[in-house]
Amino acid sequence: MAVPRRRQTNRKTGSRRSHDFITPKQLTFCPNCGKAARTHRVCDNCGYYMGRIAVKTAE
Repeated sequence: MAVPRRRQTNRKTGSRRSHDFITPKQLTFCPNCGKAARTHRVCDNCGYYMGRIAVKTAE
């Protein structure tokens, strides 16, 4: 079985892991109710999307 000759440096490890981070969710504010909602999704609070009611909610 092959064994690495030297320990990998912290810089090499960090360079490899530079793309492993988690991106935060993009949030915008709903123009109807003003609550924070994810982009390109129906608002969880009021069911509003693209200028119309997409989902009926019990209010």
